Amino acid sequence: MKTTADKITPVTTVSPAYAGIDIGKASLDVSLAGQPPCRYANDPAGRAALLTALKKLPQPLQVICEPTGGYERDLLAALWAANLAVSLVHAARVRAFARAQGRLAKTDPIDAVVLRQFGEVFTPAPLAAPAVERERLAALVQRREQVVDLLAMEDQRLAQSRDKAVLKLGQRLRKTLVRQLEELDRLIAAQIADDATLHRQSERLQAVKGIGPVTAATLLAAMPELGTLSRGEAAALSGLAPYNHDSGAHKGRRTIHGGRKQVRRVLYMAALVAARYNPILKAVYDRLVADGKAKKLALIALMRKLIVLLNHLLKNPNFKLA
Repeated sequence: MKTTADKITPVTTVSPAYAGIDIGKASLDVSLAGQPPCRYANDPAGRAALLTALKKLPQPLQVICEPTGGYERDLLAALWAANLAVSLVHAARVRAFARAQGRLAKTDPIDAVVLRQFGEVFTPAPLAAPAVERERLAALVQRREQVVDLLAMEDQRLAQSRDKAVLKLGQRLRKTLVRQLEELDRLIAAQIADDATLHRQSERLQAVKGIGPVTAATLLAAMPELGTLSRGEAAALSGLAPYNHDSGAHKGRRTIHGGRKQVRRVLYMAALVAARYNPILKAVYDRLVADGKAKKLALIALMRKLIVLLNHLLKNPNFKLA
């Protein structure tokens, strides 16, 4: 007679092999276990050759790389199209991991090896391929932010200019930037309106006083995970989670760091508005200030409450604001 234990089939999981890829503007340095690092060109032919080589390896395979300000985009798109798992890991974490191993030298092949080893030790989760609509929204929002920064710099230059010819040229450039900003606002609004999910989420976010169209668009573009996170994850991903600095009897000041600057930037402006016009958050802000909190710290607390609330709203479509 078979016992219950005899009927249980053990579940086996296959751990992926890891490939570390250090991404440069012109080259891709690749590290695989048991092999010396090799290099491919970061162009269509080089990426195609790399994918062919990766596909021949025992599967499952997971690629580990770092964000590089844009040079990684074509590689990521090619990896996703080939159904290969890929993780983007924070460069500071990888560098700290290298130092912990005693690796003080830094070259592209060494970085590829460290990335592979980081994957083997920490097994980071694969990054899901973004939807085309969100990718386009992210590109538009990023360009809008760049134009806003250019306008601020141009305004500063104009305020310091005295030569009439220079002033005229600066004013002409400023008008061009303003027109581009207006065009970007139209394109962003159209992109959100054309996608049912983005439109619904944008309306949901803007139901909170203090959140306008620009803030909603930025959050949807720069933080696509919003609505799937826990409270702590939402705060940490936006760089608003306070971290302790304690040692023994010493209780250090808690500080925030890391996270996504784009998100934190728009949340700061949203918190300024909410502190004046959102009755619930204004009461929180006033109480914190009355309790002796510095105004800036009170605003950061408000930013954290905002991102937690916004995440909750997207996570629970039936939840109604008071």
